Amino acid sequence: MAANPTKTSGQTGKMKKDESLLGKLGGTLVRKKKLKEVGDLQEEGKKAINAPLLHADPDLLPEDTLLEENAERTILDPTSREDLNFKDLQKVLIDWINSELEEDRIIVKDLEEDLYDGQVLQKLIEKLSGHKLNVAEVTQSEIGQKQKLQTVLEAVNGVLRPLDWNTEWSVDSIHSKNLVSIVYLLLALAIYYAAPIRLPEHVSVKVIVVKKKEGILQTAHVTKHLTKRDAFDTLLDHAPDKLNVVKTSLITFVNKHLNKLNLEVTELESQFADGVYLVLLMGLLENYFVPLYNFYLTPESFEQKVHNVSFAFELMQDGGLQKPKARPEGTRKITAILDGLKK
Repeated sequence: MAANPTKTSGQTGKMKKDESLLGKLGGTLVRKKKLKEVGDLQEEGKKAINAPLLHADPDLLPEDTLLEENAERTILDPTSREDLNFKDLQKVLIDWINSELEEDRIIVKDLEEDLYDGQVLQKLIEKLSGHKLNVAEVTQSEIGQKQKLQTVLEAVNGVLRPLDWNTEWSVDSIHSKNLVSIVYLLLALAIYYAAPIRLPEHVSVKVIVVKKKEGILQTAHVTKHLTKRDAFDTLLDHAPDKLNVVKTSLITFVNKHLNKLNLEVTELESQFADGVYLVLLMGLLENYFVPLYNFYLTPESFEQKVHNVSFAFELMQDGGLQKPKARPEGTRKITAILDGLKK
């Protein structure tokens, strides 16, 4: 049976019309997609103009800029990382930790790498406080490490809270190996528990604070003051009751040496005020005899007492110690002076 030419022609025309309609629709979708891509590109360009040029900042790594909305990250400025005073402070803290945890056979070499998981911090706070924490001994997972850190920091913050201590640390900052946060935490512990260490004064570092707000990264350079005044002044501010612990320790140290001359100290301020014991102590520590004509063994006037203290200061400097910050005529800081000798 022959095909109907009229019907075939109509079907062909309809197919062409449908193809033409699909072609127009496809073209419209492609144009809309391209317009959206152009719009997105323009929006990114606006953000790039408004935002700081983070990619041009040599102090920031790409991962430092990967933040969630309203998140904030603090990065140590590379120049501060190489600061000699900051390195000295880290060494003092590392030596202190190793001394405290010597019985546990724990050796810390790097504060960032050795403290971030909470293991060493747990042992340190247990040793300092004398209380065992209810945490797993060894945790390999990130969740377990953060849980341990949470318990450790709760114990630390609980001790410091009555003193209105400004906490510059958190679980995330410690676990992310933020060196500044770790140092702040260790300084708080050292001061509160009257660590027998001499902290370098006026140590500060620069940090870069990165924030993400409304999709835009913002940066700011901030100076963080880690140590300011004399450690004993800080101790008086935050934990005056701990000063007596330090004094007891120093009296034990002093008598260990002065007993060789049949001398004994029971009160630091009054018995060291005239400089006699200070001079004699220097001779005992450095293993030499101090001629009696160099100082007044039984000073009677204020001037003679000042002479003795000044002479003792000279002996300290000759022995390689820094000149004490206290004035010879004002020995209020005799505790700090003796602490320097103890080291």
